[in-house]
Amino acid sequence: MRRMQSIFRRSSHDMPGLNLASMPDLIFTVLFFFMIVTHMRHDDVKVRYQVPAGTEVQKLQQKSAVINIYIGEGKIQVNNQLTDVEHLPQLIEAERKKLSEDNAERLTVSLKADKHTPMGIIADVKEALQRSFALRINYSGTTAGN
Repeated sequence: MRRMQSIFRRSSHDMPGLNLASMPDLIFTVLFFFMIVTHMRHDDVKVRYQVPAGTEVQKLQQKSAVINIYIGEGKIQVNNQLTDVEHLPQLIEAERKKLSEDNAERLTVSLKADKHTPMGIIADVKEALQRSFALRINYSGTTAGN
């Protein structure tokens, strides 16, 4: 009986330590991967505009759900494409379809208009945005000190 107890008795073994020598290599590899696959959106502005100054300026939080509309010199540009007010709802819908479902719900239109643009053109753009149900509108500007 004693012999059976000695067979089934557990001997104490120490747990070997975890080797963390390759951890920095793994972290930098993952960081490098995300730097390569991240797409930074950049618009080629074809419209010349001078941004008006404002007193209550805030930064946008969710930039991936933003469509930029540039207005200047009597021209309208949606992201990288020149358009007119009549075709604006179709372009907004096309841009909305490119977004994920969550971003499509949080869609924000950022109006970047020249400070000398007549208010009538901006009102026409806002009506076109209402027709396409793009109801979150952000007006871009600079701080009054700049």
